[in-house]
Amino acid sequence: MRAAAERGVPQKERQEEAGSHATDVPAEISDASVALQGPGGDQIGDAGAVGAPAARAVKPAARSPSGRAAPAKAVAGKPALASLTDWDAARIFLEVVRAGSFRSAAERLTLSINAVRRRIDDFERQIGATLFTRDVHGARLTDEGALVVSAVERMETAAFELLRAGDGLAGAASGEVRVAVTEGLGTFWLAPRLVEFQQSFPNVLVDLYCAMRSADVSRHEADVAIHLSRPSALDVKLVRLGRMHLMCFASEKYLDVYGVPNTIDDLMKHRLVLQVADEAAANEAFASIFPGFEQRDLIAMTTNVSSANYWAVAHGAGIGVFTTYASALGGKMIPLEVELKWSYDIWLSYHATTGRIPRVRHMIDWLVEAFNPGKYPWFKDEFIHPRQLKTVYMGEPLTHLFGGFPMEGRQD
Repeated sequence: MRAAAERGVPQKERQEEAGSHATDVPAEISDASVALQGPGGDQIGDAGAVGAPAARAVKPAARSPSGRAAPAKAVAGKPALASLTDWDAARIFLEVVRAGSFRSAAERLTLSINAVRRRIDDFERQIGATLFTRDVHGARLTDEGALVVSAVERMETAAFELLRAGDGLAGAASGEVRVAVTEGLGTFWLAPRLVEFQQSFPNVLVDLYCAMRSADVSRHEADVAIHLSRPSALDVKLVRLGRMHLMCFASEKYLDVYGVPNTIDDLMKHRLVLQVADEAAANEAFASIFPGFEQRDLIAMTTNVSSANYWAVAHGAGIGVFTTYASALGGKMIPLEVELKWSYDIWLSYHATTGRIPRVRHMIDWLVEAFNPGKYPWFKDEFIHPRQLKTVYMGEPLTHLFGGFPMEGRQD
């Protein structure tokens, strides 16, 4: 089951010298995810970030009498195809369009903001037209920019098809495969069990890419991706793997000191630990659960990844939200009977052409079995209380299955 797309990942550039202080224009609301999140990387909201004011103004494109932006004049007439010497700049241009700002694009591409600006400036010079105007609302396309977007998207599609065609020539179950997954599911569920796949396919290199942002297999960001919301892309194959359930947990150590909450009102007297991947979404989720309260009144700690969130709560930092199998990860975690529960469908996506590559096909099949609700009941559609898991699952010890640390004999 080959799951990854090593190609299409932007090449990193070195950051600007320490003396550079340019900032970006505000970003539009992006598609970043996850406000409250447990070991499975589960989300409780969507939103984006807003950047800082632009460091320098950029003169907008001139307007014709009709009100439409007039194209900038090339130095020596209409640009020729040979003038497009930097094809990578076209890809960066497309990322800025999709992200809505230079800052968001820089974060996705793991480049500095100034490096992105330089590439866009170079691309505009090559095209011979102003492609963006910059204002307080972000980077906005000119009419000429909109035409270029269509052309660059066709270039992108052709490039991905070329890569897939090359992959298809490999034939044998060997080579590299990228599996993109949320950090919690990747760390606590897939990573401990990938040895099963490696034993069956020793010549396949697995690139397990764990991140908060969902990967887009249609853009070759991964061969196979696992999501906690249904992908909207039309040109991908989707498989519903199962369902993830979340609830509140705390450690024995914490409950011994602060007592056991039984209601949402009780939670207002406790310390909360939250995984926050998106500040705006976290604020919205907090306000919906605790109206009238400030976060500083209840939240003791925030973190951006599932593993740090889990072990902070397991060692007594406060109450957190986790998947129902949280106790099996090795911490002395106690499920709370507070009426706060969430659930998310788990989706697998892959491109139809990529799915025909043998190593990817093997990875897809393995992943489908790895989330089989009939074999692993915590992925069933119906909620199963953590205390029931040991009775409904008859396989190897849960702590071993999740790669957790045995609790017997521990002196926490």
